[in-house]
Amino acid sequence: MNLRPLHDRVIIKRLDQESKTASGIIIPDAAAEKPDQGEVLAVGPGKRDDSGKLNALDVKVGDRVLFGKYAGQTVKVDSEELIVMREDDIMAVVQK
Repeated sequence: MNLRPLHDRVIIKRLDQESKTASGIIIPDAAAEKPDQGEVLAVGPGKRDDSGKLNALDVKVGDRVLFGKYAGQTVKVDSEELIVMREDDIMAVVQK
């Protein structure tokens, strides 16, 4: 991947969502919602505060995160769909 996020931005790859419900009903791709979980592929260096000090991000590469349905900007790189968003748009880190 040739993307390097700036400031407090992160690059996320959406994780595939189950196409089958718990009761066994198969959901077609056209009716499925976009998943709101993803894996962090790259993080920026951080955001500077008013004094100029660089504050590092709380997420790191490899973290599985939750984000809003319409958060970030979708980009296509090497035929792969990625999301670029600010760290503020991430709601939680999923613990393994």
